[in-house]
Amino acid sequence: MQIKQNYSLLKHNTFGLDVKTKYFAEYANEADLQKLLRDEYFFSQPFWHIGQGSNLLFLGDFDGVIVHSAIQGIEKIKETAGFVWLKAGAGTDWDSFVAHCVQNGWGGLENLSLIPGEVGSSAVQNIGAYGAEAAGCIEEVHAYFLETGEKKIFSNPECEYAYRDSFFKKQENRGKYYITHVVYKLSKKPEYKLDYGNIREQIGAGTVNLETVRQAVIAIRKSKLPDPKKTGNAGSFFVNPCIGMEHYESLKKRYPGMPHYPVNEKTVKIPAAWLIEHSGLKGKTAGGASVYEKQPLVIINQGNASGRDIADLAAEICKTIKEKFFIDLQPEVNYI
Repeated sequence: MQIKQNYSLLKHNTFGLDVKTKYFAEYANEADLQKLLRDEYFFSQPFWHIGQGSNLLFLGDFDGVIVHSAIQGIEKIKETAGFVWLKAGAGTDWDSFVAHCVQNGWGGLENLSLIPGEVGSSAVQNIGAYGAEAAGCIEEVHAYFLETGEKKIFSNPECEYAYRDSFFKKQENRGKYYITHVVYKLSKKPEYKLDYGNIREQIGAGTVNLETVRQAVIAIRKSKLPDPKKTGNAGSFFVNPCIGMEHYESLKKRYPGMPHYPVNEKTVKIPAAWLIEHSGLKGKTAGGASVYEKQPLVIINQGNASGRDIADLAAEICKTIKEKFFIDLQPEVNYI
């Protein structure tokens, strides 16, 4: 286990903010994690567990302990004629895991290609894109409860997955469980989801298989989203809001072109990007932060932004959307 003091988190957040933490602790196996959980000094400090930092906004230096899992590896633990079960370490790079599945002909995650982050974070955030969610393939989540140090294996229903939500994200559970492994159930006979975004159009007359779907998703994401290695960002900054049908019908009279996606008979989902763009906020800046011109759901670091600049811009966006559409936008990014 590595423990570093006064450590820069520049490489551990995709906004590219050069903030520091008092301590940085990285464990490579469950034994190291158990040792950390028994450390009284650790529990006397403020602490936060991170993945690749692709869903975090540091507002300044962190006066405590930042914890990171370096548990790697992908293990096939079960196989039938139609499915395969893989157990992946929480610190495994997410897109590398998706690529591994695609290369072996195991379907279910190909639409989630190129999403930054790690396997552990996928189970917390229930990442989703182009008609797919991680929850659709998650079988088990292995985690330790911080208060007791005990290990618990969560079944899919126990994870309480919903749109961009899970048991682990709920306020009363947030930060209380450290995930070590995630078990995914993948199909040897994949059913392709092509009618989201421009996947079908991107593939064109080419052969439809796991690799062409993955490459189509990668091409679409690269055309719309900035590379965090070049331009600091956390991808989609806001969750697409859900509103009541009556509210939507009222807005539709004023904005006939407003897109919507039914959630159930009483609720619809509105694309946050559409709301932001139709509020004239594309390109809006605050300090060194800006709304990305190609995708208004993304806030970028123009190179000299502080965490406060980004938070201030996000607050201004929320205020504008509330005043114009009477809709509350919720950040998908965690403020620290």
